[in-house]
Amino acid sequence: MRSWRIVAALVVVNVVLLVVGAAVAPTRARPAPRTTDAPRVRIGLVFDVGGRDDRSFNDAAWLGLERARRELGVEIRTLEPSDGADREAGLRQLAADGVDLVIGVGFIFSGDLERMARAFPNVAFAGVDYAPTGDVIPPNLAGLRFREHEGSFVVGAIAGMTTRSHIVGFVGGMKIPLIRKFEAGYIAGVKHVCPDCRVFSAYAGTEPKAFADPTMGQELAEAQFEGGADVIFHASGKTGAGVIAAAKARGRRVIGVDSDQHHQAPCCVLTSMVKQVDVAVFDVIADVVAHRFHGGLRELGLVDDGVGFVANADNAALLPPEVVARARALAAEVIAGRIVVPSQ
Repeated sequence: MRSWRIVAALVVVNVVLLVVGAAVAPTRARPAPRTTDAPRVRIGLVFDVGGRDDRSFNDAAWLGLERARRELGVEIRTLEPSDGADREAGLRQLAADGVDLVIGVGFIFSGDLERMARAFPNVAFAGVDYAPTGDVIPPNLAGLRFREHEGSFVVGAIAGMTTRSHIVGFVGGMKIPLIRKFEAGYIAGVKHVCPDCRVFSAYAGTEPKAFADPTMGQELAEAQFEGGADVIFHASGKTGAGVIAAAKARGRRVIGVDSDQHHQAPCCVLTSMVKQVDVAVFDVIADVVAHRFHGGLRELGLVDDGVGFVANADNAALLPPEVVARARALAAEVIAGRIVVPSQ
């Protein structure tokens, strides 16, 4: 009897130990609860000449950055060079501070981005409107580019279909190959629908400040309107505010660029050739967040909805439905390859 009690006691002890062990074991295996959130992905962006509130190119990039902060939870930092001369210093500062992705907004950042990407190989870089300066692109640099000539062709056709004087104009910012793409596509679109139309062209300058000179923009537009133009397309960043002001003063038509600029002059902004800079910026940030970032060129055109034109309730009074229908048909022809748009 005594031996039976000893065995029973041992069984009870073992059961208790097993129960206690089962209760304790998972607690020991479970990692300690985290008291802080994981470090957020950090994004730095350096604006182009003209900076925030240009109602065009820079503001489109800002929208993409803000969307990434809101939807992806990234931490954002921005810098705004005073005249563009200190853009490399801005890129370097952000990279040295350990951000995960550094974005330069504008063609003029191309060489600076290449140098910084080589100097900071563990940091991802992206350039909006990037143009390689050599044969080899650093593997940690993504070039975000657009087929601006395709979108410009469509708004050129709109200008050619709506002009009454058969004279239209183009005002560019800095005279560089990128802005020449806008001009070439625009002229081709005008001529496609109106072979006998004349096209005036002018540029605000040959330095980066040409994108931030509304006074010059207004003077150039005034000269073209004086010469008989009744529609002007601008591709000039903040300088375009002067073009729009001239159109408003004379009751003429103007075509905006990069973003929908109708709100700047509802009386006169016929349409805008939009570039989805915000989408390109958001997408490259999303790639970094998802650990799938890769360098190289990414180019968006009509087929990707990377460029296009504005036709909505806001500008319906200025843009007849038959013009919209033909513009969309021409865009489809470009996408299908039946119309080849020149870029130079």
